[in-house]
Amino acid sequence: MNEQPNNPLHGITLEKIINTLVEHYGWEELGQLINIRCFNLDPSVKSSLKFLRKTQWARTKVEKLYLKTIK
Repeated sequence: MNEQPNNPLHGITLEKIINTLVEHYGWEELGQLINIRCFNLDPSVKSSLKFLRKTQWARTKVEKLYLKTIK
């Protein structure tokens, strides 16, 4: 397996990131922190995964929030 010692997100799935953020903030606050439709209008993990896999700028914001949250 390819080691990535400097990547804090190595081995963490996008689904786990979303679930952790929803558990910590809830959908409403998460939608306020990162204003994207999949968090604000009929939010679900499935719709969020679909959007974030296609939209790098939004995924970057979610990953940064996750890293800030777990510290």
